[in-house]
Amino acid sequence: MSFLEYAAAPESRSILNLRENYGLFIDGKFVDGRGDAFTTISPADEAPIASIAYADEEDVDRAVAAARRAYDKVWSKMSGRDRGKYLFRIARLVQERARELAVAESLDNGKPIKESRDVDVPLVASWFFYYAGWADKLDYAGLGANPRAHGVAGQIIPWNFPLLMLAWKIAPALAAGNTVVLKPAETTPLSALIFAEILQQADLPAGVVNIVTGAGATGAALVRHPDVDKVAFTGSTGVGRDIAKAVAGTGKKVTLELGGKAANIVFDDAPIDQAVEGVVNGIFFNQGHVCCAGSRLLVQESIHDEVIDRLKTRLSTLRMGDPLDKNTDIGAINSAAQLARIRELSDIGEVEGAERWSADCVIPEKGFWFAPTIFTGVEASHRIAREEVFGPVLSVLTFRTPDEAIAKANNTPYGLSAGIWTDKGSRILAVADRLRAGVVWANTFNRFDPASPFGGYKESGYGREGGRHGLTAYLKGAAA
Repeated sequence: MSFLEYAAAPESRSILNLRENYGLFIDGKFVDGRGDAFTTISPADEAPIASIAYADEEDVDRAVAAARRAYDKVWSKMSGRDRGKYLFRIARLVQERARELAVAESLDNGKPIKESRDVDVPLVASWFFYYAGWADKLDYAGLGANPRAHGVAGQIIPWNFPLLMLAWKIAPALAAGNTVVLKPAETTPLSALIFAEILQQADLPAGVVNIVTGAGATGAALVRHPDVDKVAFTGSTGVGRDIAKAVAGTGKKVTLELGGKAANIVFDDAPIDQAVEGVVNGIFFNQGHVCCAGSRLLVQESIHDEVIDRLKTRLSTLRMGDPLDKNTDIGAINSAAQLARIRELSDIGEVEGAERWSADCVIPEKGFWFAPTIFTGVEASHRIAREEVFGPVLSVLTFRTPDEAIAKANNTPYGLSAGIWTDKGSRILAVADRLRAGVVWANTFNRFDPASPFGGYKESGYGREGGRHGLTAYLKGAAA
């Protein structure tokens, strides 16, 4: 049925005015890094994009010192009303440069442009607008009158949502009166560096936000720095565990948003077509590079075959290819290392006895790609049911009763999110109350709002981001 084929609709890269070389953003300006520069590449074709400065310990020290000066001399002395004006200005500039930011994000990360354009960038603006409104209302945050900022916040963000995670971290920190040193992921620094240009446009006082690029050593130097008062990290559970050990006994405040292995529970009275769309969005959005991805599908036995048939039919319509093409549903895996991890766990899934099915996709010759994949016949003991794959791989398990579904959903060291699909509101409330997950979606999945807190239990970390709860993570009571 060739008449139903879509013509290519690539977004133009000409809107980007990229530099060949990006320095560190310290004290309001771009400066050279002391480490060896590295190159950020497009995961879709492995083509180089730009040369990025590498921050060593001395560079991190310069950034923290700039943040401390800005906190002591400017930001902590500024009224909440005036801080809010800067956040409003940043939000408007994000909207003005939305198309440019979306292209940069998809180019550097590999995610489809329609996700960057329609989800990531609008949410970034929303986060700054929301916390701009909080900046002069800190007395109502729940910590009593005149709560105070911690001081300098060291923030480390992942590669799956580079710009959105930046907003989740920076917006509440600034609203609360902190200054920031942020380290983006090594494979996706581009949108953060363009954001630094937005800060210059907004005339944000020098040193209030500093951005240091590099790899794990740069992040470790930031976490260990003695003049950092608050650490916020989003990323893997293993690194989060190391950070918790590093800050133990130092007096530093810390929030950790780590991995997940979310259960998406579909009961036999669920609207199946709606549930299938939710399952697809839950695990194949952003190629499965989502901490709260619904990577375990728990489906009631009586509807298992019907759900799987409809799911396979739906996956066969997904289009994989150029992330900058507006028709693309599945983009590129972010890095060669992550692709190797996905392949390894998928191969193990077959070895352990699960049945593998992958959508029939044309894999491009260059870049990092993995077709949407479903495993059926999965047991709770299989590694693909226990470990975070962080890719477009869905493990399907069955259940007979609500109690069995709850037991299987909670049978994980993680506790970040879950989904429930049923026609009965009473069942939603009863099941949600027993799920050990920080976020439970009902008849939907992967929906976010800046006013709603997000975070997990157990090995998914502690603390909350978003809403009033995300603000209080950057505040302490007046008497503290």
